[in-house]
Amino acid sequence: MIVGLLTVELHIGGAVTLKDKRRVIKSIVERVRSRYNVSIAEVADQDLWQRATLGVAAVSTSTGHVNRMLETVLKSIQANREADLINYWMEIM
Repeated sequence: MIVGLLTVELHIGGAVTLKDKRRVIKSIVERVRSRYNVSIAEVADQDLWQRATLGVAAVSTSTGHVNRMLETVLKSIQANREADLINYWMEIM
C-alpha cells in the first residue's frame, strides 16, 4: 500500500471575513472531492481570514499513480482564481 500526502498553503486575498474564506475553501474541497478519489480537509489556520492549509491524502498500490493523482490535485487547486498557492509539500510513503 502506497500513501501520498499533499499539504497546500493558500492565501485568499479577497477574504475579509472567515465566512469569505470558508466559502472559497468549501468550493475547493468539494471540487477536489468530486473530481478525484482523494481525501481533503482544512488542517490548519482555521481562524485566519486570508490563509488556509489543506491536507490531501491518496492511497494506491502504485507510487506512480499516487504521485500523478497528487500532482493533478495540486494543479486543480492552483487553477482556482480566488486562492493563491503559497507553498506545498508532497510526501509518498
